[in-house]
Amino acid sequence: MMDRRTIAFFVLSSLFFGGTFVAAKAGLEYFPPLLFVALRFDVAALIMLGYLAVTASREEVRPRTRADVVGILATGGLAIGLANALIFVGQQYATSAVGAIVFSLNPILTPVFAAILLSNERLSSRGAVGMVLGLVGVALVVSPDPAMLVGGDALGRAILFAGAVSAALGAVLIRRVNARATLSSTVRVAWGLPIAAALSHGLSWSAGESASTIAWTPEALLALAYVSVVAGVLAYIAYFGLLESTGAIQANLIFYVVPVVSTLGGAVLLGESIAPLAVVGFLTIFAGFAVLGSESIALSKLLPEWPTDTSNRDDGTAVTEEPRGYRSD
Repeated sequence: MMDRRTIAFFVLSSLFFGGTFVAAKAGLEYFPPLLFVALRFDVAALIMLGYLAVTASREEVRPRTRADVVGILATGGLAIGLANALIFVGQQYATSAVGAIVFSLNPILTPVFAAILLSNERLSSRGAVGMVLGLVGVALVVSPDPAMLVGGDALGRAILFAGAVSAALGAVLIRRVNARATLSSTVRVAWGLPIAAALSHGLSWSAGESASTIAWTPEALLALAYVSVVAGVLAYIAYFGLLESTGAIQANLIFYVVPVVSTLGGAVLLGESIAPLAVVGFLTIFAGFAVLGSESIALSKLLPEWPTDTSNRDDGTAVTEEPRGYRSD
């Protein structure tokens, strides 16, 4: 069962990331996409580094192991920087409905990378059913026109899919090195945000974007403030805390909740309508989580039961031998 801290991380990261799509949709009217992402991470990095300068010691923020360095690079380069750059660019070429359903492939992609890179996280058959239900629910929530998925601009869908791949791979790599890392998830985010900012600025420069095209309106500042502070600091602290405590597969289930939050937020803040089919989608997503339950990752059922050997001790007590190549962490 998840403890209160884990549940709080799940709820907060879902809410904060869900609001990102609403704020991004508003902000892209005033900012070039990659520069918008870069400025977002500039502000977030300054806040995080300032916070650690006041609250943490030098030893607490200094990377000391190779796992720390890999975790920082995976956080800043893949899970935050490249994933967000691809999302914001992809949204220019595809509708928000298509973007939501493509990026919601993240929880499906995560078990694939986990199966390759993680020895202690596998998706059970029950979990697979829950995943599929969740994906169907997302499709109902965003209610995409089938013609939009099979036709239109393939470039936008490809870019969004690449963003989902980057986020999923980054999450699994972070989880892989977590046991050997010495940095907390908050410190890792603080190191990762400047990397994400530098990457986004480089991509923006290579795309020929210019700061002179930004329209500095109150609405633009409000959108930038949300994606920087709420979605750029608080959301990532909650998400990477969740990743640290639950694992990559369960943590990335938030991307099934994000379209629900985005749809509701768009209705309340932007006056967007909610289709009746979306309500069915909400219920389907919740059914998926109910199926997943606390047994969505059934590790004990996947590990073989090894016979006991009582011949290796003089006192006759049972000894369980570990097979070759098996590591107990």
